[in-house]
Amino acid sequence: MTFNERVQIDPGRASSGGGPRRGGRLALGGGAGGLIVLVLALLMGGDPGSTLGQFTGTQDTAQREVTAGTPEHCRTGADANTYVDCRVVLTAQSLDAVWAEQLPEQTGVAYEPPALRLFTGSVSTGCGYATSAVGPFYCPADRTAYFDVGFFQELVDRFGAAGGPLAQEYVVAHEFGHHIQTLLGDIGRAQKDPQGPESGAVRSELQADCYAGIWAHYADRTPAPGSDTPLLQPLDDADIRDALSAAAAVGDDRIQESAQGRVNPEVWTHGAGEQRQKWFLAGYRTGEVQSCDTYSATNLDDPEGLR
Repeated sequence: MTFNERVQIDPGRASSGGGPRRGGRLALGGGAGGLIVLVLALLMGGDPGSTLGQFTGTQDTAQREVTAGTPEHCRTGADANTYVDCRVVLTAQSLDAVWAEQLPEQTGVAYEPPALRLFTGSVSTGCGYATSAVGPFYCPADRTAYFDVGFFQELVDRFGAAGGPLAQEYVVAHEFGHHIQTLLGDIGRAQKDPQGPESGAVRSELQADCYAGIWAHYADRTPAPGSDTPLLQPLDDADIRDALSAAAAVGDDRIQESAQGRVNPEVWTHGAGEQRQKWFLAGYRTGEVQSCDTYSATNLDDPEGLR
């Protein structure tokens, strides 16, 4: 899924900052035996304070200066097709355009864009101090989506996901899905039920996948503000395969099998790879927020059961 080359990237949409971690620590929930699996599961993002415990590390050195504004080399859709950091920013603009239209129309709730932060190495957030090992994440405390773009190569090399653009854009859309949950008042449900195959945490993550699918449904037909040209070119089957590949690669079952050679659903926080694929497709095929009500689903393996 590529961007129309002449569309403009908003120079004020993102900020950047962060640097190599020198001291401090990052404490994650879960017992010692499951810690590695939980860290890997968190690589797909989510609410770090609710899904796996809270970011509680402290930074011993001064945080690198935060630079306001999108990186200077990110100017057009052509740059987004070339550079991953530019792709993240323009994907955020596309998400803003889609949700600014669809959220109030479908739910009556006004869309407020999340902040977007690009970082390398480590970053201070409203949820605490985080390192790149966490992967992309959304922090509801400061309503900011955080991305170290090096994660996208990790997604390919370590987890076997496809390397196409929509695989990367899906990750951005998933994190924005958590922001939609915040706006709708649902993000706290994961805190009450943090792990297990039917848990609130899993339902929260699958819903964010479904919201990512809603974005994909409208992305190639929603014009940029003040323009009649969509930011993105039409999707094809290869694009959808890329997104589904990323969704499957970060399923709890795939990660557990790779990390420890067995699957234990009782400590799931994000859902099985096949479930993640199905909920993404539910949003993509319908474009309807009501199709993403994972909290009402009696069978998380069957999104169609909601309709």
